[in-house]
Amino acid sequence: MDLVRHLRYFCVVAEELHFGNAAIRLGMAQPPLSQRIKRLEEELGVRLFDRSARQVRLTEAGRLLVGEAREIVARVDRLRELVRHGEGTVLKLGVPPDLAAAVIAALVAGFRAGNPDVRLAPAEIWTADQVTALAEGAIDVGIVRHPINAPGLRYGQVLVQPQGVLLAEGDPLAQAGEVHLADLAGRDLLMPPKDGEPGLHAATLAECRRHGYVPAQVHQGAGLGLVLAGAAVTFGARVDLPGIAWRPLLGSPISCRVSTAWRVETDAVTGFSAVAVRTLKESAGMTDEGAPAVRHISRRPGMLA
Repeated sequence: MDLVRHLRYFCVVAEELHFGNAAIRLGMAQPPLSQRIKRLEEELGVRLFDRSARQVRLTEAGRLLVGEAREIVARVDRLRELVRHGEGTVLKLGVPPDLAAAVIAALVAGFRAGNPDVRLAPAEIWTADQVTALAEGAIDVGIVRHPINAPGLRYGQVLVQPQGVLLAEGDPLAQAGEVHLADLAGRDLLMPPKDGEPGLHAATLAECRRHGYVPAQVHQGAGLGLVLAGAAVTFGARVDLPGIAWRPLLGSPISCRVSTAWRVETDAVTGFSAVAVRTLKESAGMTDEGAPAVRHISRRPGMLA
């Protein structure tokens, strides 16, 4: 068992005295959090919380553990920071796994140009896992998709990218000028994993239903194999790939809202956030929320390009 991680979860629940609020703060679902607290109790051989339908209270053992747990977590955080400074400053970055490689390269190059003494370390992480990683200090800043419900996070400027529909070249709609969402009736839909992008997942499906498209089946993943095979359609930025057609959606009802997110503000974090805004506008064709969109062609498939 990762004792430090479980103690970090315990500290958050002890502060909130509410498993639901603690789960939101940690960016995870409530059942896994409850299971991890139970695992910690089993490891220590004591009950840490008295749970009832109305309230959660610390037991005597829980109250004794709180101070020690906070000190352990703080010491581990200080140790990590010490090691990081010993190796030079590293900014740990979370990016969506389907963010185009060219955009990631532009982010790294743009940040390095203004911050030569800071090494950028990107990791591919979906939004929900980034929220947890930010809470645990595993990453310093992330590029996340909205909507997000995560108290304690700070966000950079929100950018918007209208999404078109990607479908097989042999699909009859591939010859259309614009596609209405209702025209997709009967087709399966490919989306990012629901556990990884819960806000985007819910908002997209709600918009589909509002415009008359209820997918026959929703598949989860980041690749375009199902689309290429004609087994599903997906939403995304325009791509130029053999066998796949991109068509704009009438009225641009589907969009991707993106921003940076962080918990602890440093010069490196704010510097990266500014670079991210410029890069996503230039490389991914995103615009400020509420501004007219500019469509952009990417060479790599993905929900972000």
